Amino acid sequence: MKQLTGIDASFLYMETPNTYGHVNGLAIYERPSPDFEPFEHVYERFGIMVDHLEPMRRRLVEVPFGLDHPYWIDDPDFDLDYHVRHLGLAPPGAADQLSEQVARIVGRHMDRRRPLWEVYVIEGLADGRWAMLSKTHHATIDGASGVIMLKMMTEASPDAEFALEPVAWQGEEVPRDIDLLTSTVQHLVKNPVKAARLQLKVVRQLAEAAGVDSVSGAASQARDAIKSLVTPGDDRSRSAEDSVSIPLSPAPPTPWNASVTPNRRFAMRSVALENVKVLKNATGGTINDVVMAMCAGALREYLLMHDVLPDEPLRAMVPVSIRTGDEEDVWTNRVSAIIAELPTNCDDPIERVARCRDAMKAAKRQFELLPAEAMMEASQLTSPVIAASAIRLVGRLKLADRVNSPINVVISNVPGPRDPLYFAGAKLDAYIPVSTISDGVGLNITVHSYEDRLDIGLISDRELVPDLWDLVDLHVDEIARLFEATGAEWAVAQEAPSMRRGGLGVEPRPPRNPEVAARLARQQGVADAASVGAQTKPAAKKRAVKKRAAKKSPAKKSASKKPAAKKPAAKKSAAKKSPAKKSASKKSASKKPAAKRSTATKSPSR
Repeated sequence: MKQLTGIDASFLYMETPNTYGHVNGLAIYERPSPDFEPFEHVYERFGIMVDHLEPMRRRLVEVPFGLDHPYWIDDPDFDLDYHVRHLGLAPPGAADQLSEQVARIVGRHMDRRRPLWEVYVIEGLADGRWAMLSKTHHATIDGASGVIMLKMMTEASPDAEFALEPVAWQGEEVPRDIDLLTSTVQHLVKNPVKAARLQLKVVRQLAEAAGVDSVSGAASQARDAIKSLVTPGDDRSRSAEDSVSIPLSPAPPTPWNASVTPNRRFAMRSVALENVKVLKNATGGTINDVVMAMCAGALREYLLMHDVLPDEPLRAMVPVSIRTGDEEDVWTNRVSAIIAELPTNCDDPIERVARCRDAMKAAKRQFELLPAEAMMEASQLTSPVIAASAIRLVGRLKLADRVNSPINVVISNVPGPRDPLYFAGAKLDAYIPVSTISDGVGLNITVHSYEDRLDIGLISDRELVPDLWDLVDLHVDEIARLFEATGAEWAVAQEAPSMRRGGLGVEPRPPRNPEVAARLARQQGVADAASVGAQTKPAAKKRAVKKRAAKKSPAKKSASKKPAAKKPAAKKSAAKKSPAKKSASKKSASKKPAAKRSTATKSPSR
């Protein structure tokens, strides 16, 4: 039995009926051969990995009344069939269909009576590839440990053997409540800091009852000391190099800074890493500066489109890994965060990169001022009851609709493997991060690097950002805008967006494996033949019905029945088709930036 750390447990306490504490990754693989069955390989491999990876077999045990952080135990009733699941997309298997399925899956809570992970094998993609969506609670792993797990489940070459072998393991008995309460009491007694905190609380209450204000005076002095470290927002006399800004005021309002619903949207695009490196050199920044400027420019354009751009810059929370590589336990969270301004109030793309560079420098000084280790130790002292109750109260009272959050958006840039990875011979083609959102911050932008590309994953509340695909396209447009502003030459042509059923109408790219391409062509031929047959059969059936009706009924009566038989079918098909046409026309009319997107994607070839 092993107790969760304070930071691990905080991802459990953050959950409400509308918010989730799990993080996800969407891996898209090439199919190495036509007869490759992804689910069989995934099921077998994860069955072996459970034997070796502690996070995959441990489940939670809650302390009664939430008096202390929960514990992990090896699940005595582990069920692999529950965790590894198989589904398929309906034709044509477009990118927006895949993203809708991902949004539905991540928009569900995880069962805390089981190990907190699920894996979905998703087939039916238009270009013959297949996807694997992993859903893991943040209490179990962070982004960096997720990359470690990704490397453990894959190989460096298509013909390499999987390194792990099955190993027998045994689940633990679920502890009794009385044993957990006894451990909690002992833990409080042994922890002098927690004991001191409880004593201070008692002393303060007695002092207030007796009219002694020394404790309040000491608290005021501590507050003044903190204030002396804070740079006033309107003090422009001090340079950015000399100032440290700790955000205490609300961030400017945006459409997604509100209470969230249980439902999510997800959208994805990719940009070439070589192009980002060219822009890094052209602007004198870093890759991260260019990524932050890309996000700032895209958010600015989106807010301008909706006529809601604030005068002040937006604020972004940027998660930071504090791993040293010397951790005894890699399967725990080692993450902190910094707050950086996004120059959405700047209309010059090149200046936005410079401002992002200055903002990240200031944020890093803030990070050094408040040591991450100290913050993690402080999280150990958090009362689970108070933390969970406070977060639920925020959601229940919808305080995010009344008071602006100190931040507007979460932006993560996670470094991934530079060399290609393979899963049972299937090449990993892309790894798109699917993060999480919370009340008051209904948008998350996460960028994950893999091989020669940056995969961008946006997740939002379904109602707060209904046009999320427009926003993710604006990120790619911003790269083109930076090339135009700097005059730099594109390293590689920008990849066209994946086919969208109701979007840009981009054709699916052909599979790299010619055998897979041939199989898809055969399947398409069968589907076309079936659709032709489906169209001819009803006509033949109608002719037969008409012939029988002519024999049994007078001509007048059969004539009156003929339209009645045809009308419902015609009406039904029209009813089915017209909304699609109407919504498509509405969508194209509302998406004015579509023209801009097309020019942006063409610019590399010019």
